[in-house]
Amino acid sequence: MREPHEPTVVPPPGPDAHRHAPATARPWENIDRAQAALDGATGPEPPRPPLCPHCGLAGERRRTYTGRHVLLEPGFTLPAHLVPGGHRWHLGTDGTAWNGGLDEPLPGATCRVPHRLACPGLALDEIRPWRWLETVRRFNTERARRKAGEQGFPETLPDAG
Repeated sequence: MREPHEPTVVPPPGPDAHRHAPATARPWENIDRAQAALDGATGPEPPRPPLCPHCGLAGERRRTYTGRHVLLEPGFTLPAHLVPGGHRWHLGTDGTAWNGGLDEPLPGATCRVPHRLACPGLALDEIRPWRWLETVRRFNTERARRKAGEQGFPETLPDAG
């Protein structure tokens, strides 16, 4: 069955009916794919079944505004403040899923979690639910080094063992 957003290809009449116009990428498609990957919208695309490639469990596949699909944990809604930033998925009135990003959720807001976050086939190192925290830690490390350099502290502390 064809997805409603997919264009219908009608072959031209005549001897070249078996040929189609070359597929050209629309300018925003690469940006959409990159954003979908950042958001975690990496679910299996139709017509494949909505099964996790890591553990084989079924998830709830939802289309995103980027045109990709995310595999959500079925029937699992949480208070948004309990879910790591970047993993908060919300459903629009039309059922389209969108990622809340790193913004602080509104008080009382709920969200869905991607199956990837709860997948038993992936280790936390692969999921990296707090990847934004890694960025903050790297930034603070550099700030601390600069501050130490300005104040003349030694690069390493002596072993006081």
